[in-house]
Amino acid sequence: MDRKVLLEKLKIKIDLLPDSKIQEIDDFADFLLSKIDDKIAVEGIQKLISDSKAFDFLNDDEDLYTVSDLKEKYK
Repeated sequence: MDRKVLLEKLKIKIDLLPDSKIQEIDDFADFLLSKIDDKIAVEGIQKLISDSKAFDFLNDDEDLYTVSDLKEKYK
């Protein structure tokens, strides 16, 4: 179904509901929108961190430990 048809069906159903249930639908829609906003914010932060050069200095450090330093190896 396309968006326009779904919205029309939803409008008809909402018109049949009592006022208290309409408030619940409004609250749920706000909840869904906030989840979308949160996801966009998290993805933006992840992109900023991955593009950041703040920790590039760690690539220049030599390795402190090697496999030969292990006393026991996981099998």
